[in-house]
Amino acid sequence: MKLLTYSSLFPNQVQPVHGIFVYQRMAHFARRPGNQVTVVAPVPWVPEFVSNPKYQRVREIPEQEIIGSMNVFHPRYLLVPRISMPLHGLLMFLGSFRLVKRLHDEHHFVAIDAHYVYPDGFAAVLLGRMLGLPVVVSARGTDMNLFPKFRLIRPLIRWTVRRVTGGIGVSKLLQEAMIEMGLPRERAVVIGNGIDLQRFQPVERCNARARLSMPENAVVLVAVGALIPAKGMQFLIPAFASVAKNEAKCHLYIIGDGTQRRELETLTEQHGIAGRVHFVGARPNEELLVWYSAADLSCLVSSREGWPNVLLESLACGTPVVATGVGGVPQVIVSAELGVLVEQNVESIAQGLKTAMEREWNRETLIEYARSRTWDVVAEELERFLTAQLAPTRTTAILG
Repeated sequence: MKLLTYSSLFPNQVQPVHGIFVYQRMAHFARRPGNQVTVVAPVPWVPEFVSNPKYQRVREIPEQEIIGSMNVFHPRYLLVPRISMPLHGLLMFLGSFRLVKRLHDEHHFVAIDAHYVYPDGFAAVLLGRMLGLPVVVSARGTDMNLFPKFRLIRPLIRWTVRRVTGGIGVSKLLQEAMIEMGLPRERAVVIGNGIDLQRFQPVERCNARARLSMPENAVVLVAVGALIPAKGMQFLIPAFASVAKNEAKCHLYIIGDGTQRRELETLTEQHGIAGRVHFVGARPNEELLVWYSAADLSCLVSSREGWPNVLLESLACGTPVVATGVGGVPQVIVSAELGVLVEQNVESIAQGLKTAMEREWNRETLIEYARSRTWDVVAEELERFLTAQLAPTRTTAILG
């Protein structure tokens, strides 16, 4: 099966973990017999007067590179931050069409595999209609749980999901959101993310703590995520303060960066726990197994999620989780043997932390569960769904 994967969420030499979950799914799919994947990962062309460092780094991304075993192309499209969002999908299409047509002429793809309903999925549907190719789109979070609230974007999302051959939600809620927007139920499926067992496996706790210069006898909590309001660190810190006042050896390590950092640092000072909350900053993905392995608990207290990889990553290292029961979280934490689900408020999170800290956890149970959801399993589910949705009779009917 020859696929064109179309997604702005994809690693590159400047951003090696950007959209790593898309790479993992498609890399494992490409390893299955008879499959071939070519990737088009558009990146914005931003006018020189835009001085934001985020966009300056994008200019360094090459036009073509090899990621793993896959050819990855990076066509440019015009983007004016905060202004062009309603035109984002159209601009992405215009910037990609010539390249995609050339690649299709060379490889004869059977379908376009798009990730993120808007703008990527919208652009992919336009490409598919121009080239006579069916499109399967994956909803991954913000594209279906936030963007439909925007008056000018909602009709574009509805137009997209009504014209795809199949829709994949990484959680049940995202699948239902696409169906609500017009995707026929028989064309919808849930395929969650997987775990890379080569990257995430347990490290002996005392060794992990020694590598990170942590106190050996401390009670260690870690929280991996961007420092933005949606990740809920502003609730986690006072909840931790509530628990830590009765546990002198308790420490919280926050791994990530973002616009909220200074505000969160001030919050720790206000609660008198500045010396026990450690802002580690962003760390390489391959280093995270050490942090998970060193921890007694992993925390995720977001207001919204798709299928958060951090949960399986933590479990694969033998560390239970305390997490808000949003998005795909309940589909990962399916048992009280794996973690504690809470609501996004200080009282509920504090009680969840207390419950989890008092409990004896079976690390082998956590590890065994995580290992049942590998990327090979995900690739097999994807291949099965694509085979069914791209059957000649169905494809002809949809394109017609």
